[in-house]
Amino acid sequence: MEQYIKKVVIVGGGFAGVNLIKKLTNDPRFQVTLVDKNNYHFFPPLLYQVSTAFIENSNISYPFRRMFQHRRNIRFHIGSLIKVNSEENTIETDTGILPYDYLVLSLGTETNYFGMENVKQNALSMKTIRDALKLRDHLLLNMEKAVRAVNKFEKTKYFNIVIAGGGPTGVEIAGMLAEMVHSIGAKDYPEITDRKVNIILIDASPSLLGPMSKKSQEEAANVLTKLGVQIKLNTPVKDYKDGKVLLGNGETIPTNSLIWTSGVIACEVKGLAPEAIGRGRRIIVDEYNTVHSTQNVFAIGDICLQTSDEHYPGGHPQLAQVAIQQGDLLGENLKKMVENKPLRAFHYKNKGSMAIIAKYKAVVDLPKGFFKGFFAWLVWLFIHLIPIASFRNKFTLMFNWFFAFATNDPTLRLIISKEKKKGEEVKKELT
Repeated sequence: MEQYIKKVVIVGGGFAGVNLIKKLTNDPRFQVTLVDKNNYHFFPPLLYQVSTAFIENSNISYPFRRMFQHRRNIRFHIGSLIKVNSEENTIETDTGILPYDYLVLSLGTETNYFGMENVKQNALSMKTIRDALKLRDHLLLNMEKAVRAVNKFEKTKYFNIVIAGGGPTGVEIAGMLAEMVHSIGAKDYPEITDRKVNIILIDASPSLLGPMSKKSQEEAANVLTKLGVQIKLNTPVKDYKDGKVLLGNGETIPTNSLIWTSGVIACEVKGLAPEAIGRGRRIIVDEYNTVHSTQNVFAIGDICLQTSDEHYPGGHPQLAQVAIQQGDLLGENLKKMVENKPLRAFHYKNKGSMAIIAKYKAVVDLPKGFFKGFFAWLVWLFIHLIPIASFRNKFTLMFNWFFAFATNDPTLRLIISKEKKKGEEVKKELT
């Protein structure tokens, strides 16, 4: 029987949690339990390609239990976090109570609707595999309805696709949809001859790709405009009801499809002291990612707010690289803790950012430069292959990308799920 010194419970199997696990794998001093409401790890930056029927969801996801085979000290617990009991050193989940010596919170973020209940109820989000598959089915079913529509207003609703949020996800999905409309629309829907699909990208800020360089912002706007995407900046969404998006300038857009990529908020963690929660519901941590007012509770990745890094006094950007680096360092520091060695403070190493805009078009911002176009697109493809969980997934994804880009005709346009209206399942309106 193996003996462990410390029980480590990690809540959340995203980039931060999985990279921490890698650091602790097969170290007999730690018994590690990962808690996640899903039984799989997935790659969020490629969700938009699932939602546009470009790649299959299995290409960017991998079961945790398969991932942890042959890792003697790693266990998986499926469940959603209900509460942290820091005085008892336990967490409560909807599937049981788990004790810990060290607790690591890496739950990430969820979609932020900024208090707009109608948007929350009716818009299509882009945070999970389920969201992406639901969006894919919705868009495909929408086109089938458009084929049969005879009322002009109904046709307009089906042909208008509104994307709220001009960050990387909004830009990427707008570009992908525009490409598909040009390359696939006429081939798949020859019945539609009197109307074109309108893709409308809306953002409340004065530019697309806000965190990126001005050159990247200008390139994104130019490429999307050439593809026919309508861009509305300095224009917030105020409401979405009765099949209409209401904008801050008073304009309304009839649509059956509002895709919401406009913001995120940290997942709620109950049981922590109120003073440990900062803006955007992020958990306040010190330079070692220790949660405020605790000694053995840590938070890493998008959910944490760390202001000790001199280059990021307002907190780090909620990017995958921050989560990966924090997961790696916390793994090293946990080892130092059991060895009674000094800990190392976290300092983010900025490796740049990138966004794909359309086929063969991307932008890459590096700490010392900027480049765009086909080479940037190739770099984007390569970089996004590296973190995929298995060799099989990498190979399959690369093949699917090659086929889809070469033919301009991916074959994943399957309507799988039923629609839901007002909480009840209804039959697809295809008869």
